[in-house]
Amino acid sequence: MNTVDYLRISLIDRCNFRCTYCMPEGAEFDYIRSKEMLTNDELIQLLREVFIPLGFHKFRLTGGEPLLRKGLVDLVRAISSLPGTEDLAITTNAYLLEDMARPLYEAGLRRINISLDSLDRNVFREITGRDHWQKVWQGILAAHEVGFDPLKLNVVVIPGVNDREVLDLAALSIDRAWHVRFIEFMPIGNTELFAHKGWVDSATLRAKISDRFGLLESNCRGNGPADVFQIPDAKGTLGFISQMSECFCDRCNRVRLSADGWLRPCLLNESGQIDLKTSLRSGQDDVALRQQVRELLNLKAEINFKERDRGIKTSDQTYTRTMSQIGG
Repeated sequence: MNTVDYLRISLIDRCNFRCTYCMPEGAEFDYIRSKEMLTNDELIQLLREVFIPLGFHKFRLTGGEPLLRKGLVDLVRAISSLPGTEDLAITTNAYLLEDMARPLYEAGLRRINISLDSLDRNVFREITGRDHWQKVWQGILAAHEVGFDPLKLNVVVIPGVNDREVLDLAALSIDRAWHVRFIEFMPIGNTELFAHKGWVDSATLRAKISDRFGLLESNCRGNGPADVFQIPDAKGTLGFISQMSECFCDRCNRVRLSADGWLRPCLLNESGQIDLKTSLRSGQDDVALRQQVRELLNLKAEINFKERDRGIKTSDQTYTRTMSQIGG
């Protein structure tokens, strides 16, 4: 079991896109009210007094769409200034990034992941429910110009929707030091679409890319579970996140904190969550909070979803929160 030192922090459960793999069409969500979300001060207290003392040094801000969070630039500045913060990143759909890239960079953010599931405007609209491809692309270019490194592009591959674009998306890594990450479609968020479309395994994608460009294993590895490769002589890399076809529980180094303060030890298993917000607001001291988290970390290996041999069947798991509410 890896050392658990990476915390994904959902800042908000709202999103300005309606991605089909994340939110079922026509679904209505009971969004978290503002007063129920952890405040910036509460987040900083938990990081400074609970997570960093327990060995957490890598943090990623997620959503929903984290750029919708009020006071985001100030929060980034505060987290990046904490003694013990070694790595701070954000995952965004980039719709608001063109104007926010520089303020975020100047506040101390250096790493960014951007969802880009298609290079085709029509397919992009089909997936995201929004005709915003050009604005997202401008956000990506702004982040590149400012100097974010690494700049990663996340692609959820859906059969019959965007799988035919895999080669074009992979080619984005050739001329720029952009790191494209292909993610296997999962049955969290839209189980009906998953049941209808299925998923493409990473090995198939690698073979397709290798046949076209060649593919070499890369020595580069980030904080996550991606298996990293590189097109020969490319400036960037290609990563494959294979949570459906391969089990990487034994090297999972992360837990997830929801916008309303629930700490979740495993993306694919809702067992064992603890409510840090209620504990914090009821006056529990930092020592007691640390002990709660420490006990959860000790149980993480047993909570991790481990059905390695047969993958995930939608009938076996019921998720009360969608991917947008969990933070991915």
